[in-house]
Amino acid sequence: MANPTNRASRTRKRMRRANWKATAPQTGTCPQCHEPKLPHTVCGNCGHYKGREVIAKVD
Repeated sequence: MANPTNRASRTRKRMRRANWKATAPQTGTCPQCHEPKLPHTVCGNCGHYKGREVIAKVD
């Protein structure tokens, strides 16, 4: 029932798909080491999350 009655042209199809753009992930700064990190994740540089050390930093 929900089939298109007319075929979508190549131009119309490509114009619709032209808006599929990849976006860069949003980053925040770690309050401990001030390095950029993804939100709601452990900092990969210092290992802190929500003000406490979750992963011990290995030198």
